[in-house]
Amino acid sequence: MKIDNSVAMMNANQNMNINKNVDDKALKQQTDQFESLIIKMLLDTSMKDENTLFGKDPGNKIYQSMFRNEISKVSSGSFGFSQMLFDHLKKENVKIP
Repeated sequence: MKIDNSVAMMNANQNMNINKNVDDKALKQQTDQFESLIIKMLLDTSMKDENTLFGKDPGNKIYQSMFRNEISKVSSGSFGFSQMLFDHLKKENVKIP
């Protein structure tokens, strides 16, 4: 008597691929957030709040900080740090908790 377990093996492989895709997506999201943090730190350093072109409104620093934060979020994933870190962590089989 021969038992055909090919369907079960195919389902197991599909589940492993789905889990791998979810893990890769989570890892990529984390590396993009890390790149966003790096970009934010660079923008904070390069765009000091000592701009005399604009007035010294009370909320000016808050708006400038929010602006730099949004620029860093939108720019993340496009500088290459995220992809380089993602490739390295994926190669090392690092799992995101």
